[in-house]
Amino acid sequence: MPRKRAKLISNMTTAASSKLSLARVNAMSPEEFSRSFGAVYEHSPWIAQRALARRPFASLAALHTAMRDTVVAATRDEQLALLRAHPELAGRAAKAGELTAHSSAEQRGAGLNALSPAEMARITELNRAHAEKFGFPFIIAVRLAAKPVILAEFERRLALNADEEMRLCLEQVFLITGLRLRDLFEE
Repeated sequence: MPRKRAKLISNMTTAASSKLSLARVNAMSPEEFSRSFGAVYEHSPWIAQRALARRPFASLAALHTAMRDTVVAATRDEQLALLRAHPELAGRAAKAGELTAHSSAEQRGAGLNALSPAEMARITELNRAHAEKFGFPFIIAVRLAAKPVILAEFERRLALNADEEMRLCLEQVFLITGLRLRDLFEE
């Protein structure tokens, strides 16, 4: 078997065997729980650390709800910090290769790593306008939207007020984290 194919099969086996079960999650030490779920919410391990108190989780949905409720109960400053922890779409961090593994895969999957010069210029302008108006990056579950939808939503949401946009960004964060959690669990 060629080396490249053997390595691919090995990586697939490792990924499959590292999927989590609820029994395993409910038995994790606080440190293991934080390591396993701290990155689900972008650069915000405090969410997993606080949600841990809601164990045992009866389902993946219960885990997601505990994490979501943690964000909803957080202070406005903590919520803003969470939103500000997210990278801009196809922004500086993406260009520098500094995205988290989750964000990198999600943006690549939406084709944001292969923008035309005109698309890149437009996204750069939209990122700037959004940050200036709201003080945090535009957030959308790119796994659930094609590039034209992302651009149209970007433009539509620039017309919203700050409270509306913050609420929508948090809703998008909850969609993103639901998908990320699902990826970590056994089918």
